[in-house]
Amino acid sequence: MATRDRRLYSSKTLEDAGRLLPAVGLLGGLAVWWAVTAFGSGVITNFAPAATFSILADLVVSPDFYDHVFVSVYRFGIALGLCLVIGLPFGVVVGYFGAAERATTVLFQFMRMISPLAWFPIAIIVFGVGTRSAVFVMFMAGLWPIVLNTAHGIATIDDDWIRVGESLGGDTRAVLRRVVVPAVVPDMLTGIRLSIGILWIILVPAEMLGVNTGLGYLILDARDRFSYAEIPAVMLVIGFIGYWLDLSVRRLHARWNWE
Repeated sequence: MATRDRRLYSSKTLEDAGRLLPAVGLLGGLAVWWAVTAFGSGVITNFAPAATFSILADLVVSPDFYDHVFVSVYRFGIALGLCLVIGLPFGVVVGYFGAAERATTVLFQFMRMISPLAWFPIAIIVFGVGTRSAVFVMFMAGLWPIVLNTAHGIATIDDDWIRVGESLGGDTRAVLRRVVVPAVVPDMLTGIRLSIGILWIILVPAEMLGVNTGLGYLILDARDRFSYAEIPAVMLVIGFIGYWLDLSVRRLHARWNWE
């Protein structure tokens, strides 16, 4: 009994310690940030945590700041919506039909390896300066994880599942709807999670394409105004929103994971 109690106590202690590790990691990162700015010299001292959090406190009570946040989230949402509407059906077709897979593999892998930043000149020439250019660049970055992860998931489905669906009288449409798509939901969510991360990262440079709103614009504007402490303050907001976007998809993935 004593041995069992010690094991339970040890297990509970480790569990409590594990809950503290994220806070320890954040404090460690904050300590490194403070040390770099405190013991550094030159312009790096302008990025100190104290000045950053002071400006961040001013930003979060400013209505104008939330206008920029809304615009960035709006652009992100449009780009993600396009990636979903186009990427998921493409992924299903490519993964289910062998001819489509053979016809598109080389093209998709080639397109995937082109840096999203390389699309900037084309976006400006075709769409002009503004939201459409930013959304286009983000779309070209976030499409491929959804397509390729969905196709990969379908390619790994047990063939017996497909044969059972067909033996029960299901045509191609019914098999796709009732067997293939439900089976590949975890892979779809993995692709969506990767796409969200890429889209949110590309958002900042995309909003430097001559637009005058958004979080990316705020960083560029702060640099031009020599308001250096405002740059990491906006970066903290970007990281916070991105973290919660990723966390939301992770929770969905945990709920819909069949493994």
